[in-house]
Amino acid sequence: MDTSYLERLKGPRRGVVLDGGGRIFSALEALGLERWDFQVASTIDAARRALRQDPGAIGLVAFDGVHAWPQAELVMLLARSEVEWVALLEEGLLRSERVSPELLRNFNDFHSLPLDRDRIAMTLGHVHGKAALLPRGDSSALAGGGFGMTGRSECMRLIYRQIEKVLGVDAPVLIGGESGTGKELVARAIHQHSARASGPFVAMNCGAIAPSLIQSELFGYERGAFTGAAQRKIGNIEAANDGVLFLDEIGDLPLEMQANLLRFLQDRTITRVGSTERVKVNVRVIAATHVDLQRAVADGRFRQDLYYRLNVLGLTLPALRERREDIPLLAQTIFDEQRVHASPQVRGFSSAALHAMMDYDWPGNVRELINRVQRAMIMSENRLLSVADLGLPPVVDPVTPTLEEIRTSVEREVIETSLKKHGNNVSETARRLGVSRVTLYRMIDRLKIVL
Repeated sequence: MDTSYLERLKGPRRGVVLDGGGRIFSALEALGLERWDFQVASTIDAARRALRQDPGAIGLVAFDGVHAWPQAELVMLLARSEVEWVALLEEGLLRSERVSPELLRNFNDFHSLPLDRDRIAMTLGHVHGKAALLPRGDSSALAGGGFGMTGRSECMRLIYRQIEKVLGVDAPVLIGGESGTGKELVARAIHQHSARASGPFVAMNCGAIAPSLIQSELFGYERGAFTGAAQRKIGNIEAANDGVLFLDEIGDLPLEMQANLLRFLQDRTITRVGSTERVKVNVRVIAATHVDLQRAVADGRFRQDLYYRLNVLGLTLPALRERREDIPLLAQTIFDEQRVHASPQVRGFSSAALHAMMDYDWPGNVRELINRVQRAMIMSENRLLSVADLGLPPVVDPVTPTLEEIRTSVEREVIETSLKKHGNNVSETARRLGVSRVTLYRMIDRLKIVL
């Protein structure tokens, strides 16, 4: 048996009792249960704060027939607290409309009033034992990963090692990979873990800006440079001084702007639109693209000299389908981060949903995974998210044919091929197959072969 489980069983036993009047809490304290330490919370907010400060405690809710709890708030507390819950209630309330089935489903166990020392000790001991089985700690730590990213597959470990090497130098980086693989996340990780972490991180999507505006967005402009330029504007390159400029979708940068960017990379100076003054800028450039820039170079859509300037250090992020073993970890991390927005009853993923996620090819990669999990958490009416909640196709296990089915298929194929070869001459086919003419007719009839 796991020694950490035994240690948790032997450790202190703590409970937070939600009791508006305090009467049931006093009765519980009066029992003098060994090794148990209880604290009372008179409101749902107080109980939430107490459990947040002591996540190792179990939760108890007192229903004494006098102090009624707002049901929606109580359901939310029970469903979203990672603790085990016990209801302490008058026996008649179990069949009362005041305590709905939706509410009761969130309790691990029940104890009817008045409190009985032996029965309550057994109930609490059972719940404490279950709580001790649950893993402790941050789910992101369990998931593993590095630089704020989730994943411990071999291809992600390679990315982490490459990032470690990139951090030690200040050269341009080109990040490749399909849309939704997390290229900006990698760029931010490089910034946050490098010597430029204290400087700004300025992101610009080259495909989301009209070609006529890219010059001023990158390099800025002076007052009066063109109609509407009422005052000086600092461009993204200058705004990123002493930090990192992230140029997303660099493959969409117009050719005429590629020459200007190349000039900046070569001499590290810019000239604002409408000015002749050259401004020295200290910026590390990280670019990203989902297109094949080498092919774009060959097609004349991207400058070769700029490609070599940007691709000093190259990283290519794997598609999600190339690291399927990371999908459960990613899904759980997304679930934990978005738990506050989930429907109150949602507690995790069904095994069928996990299987379907592993089987799906994820054309939108991690971005699509985030979208599907977030939507399912909000819209699902199930306790465990299903395949349908995620909008994924069900996994169909291939049906293994029986030996009889295989034999029948082979027989049909051999007879049909032989008949075709001999012009549907049954006598010649029977002789060639080594069976009697009558036997072959019977086989043709059984296999429903049309002559």
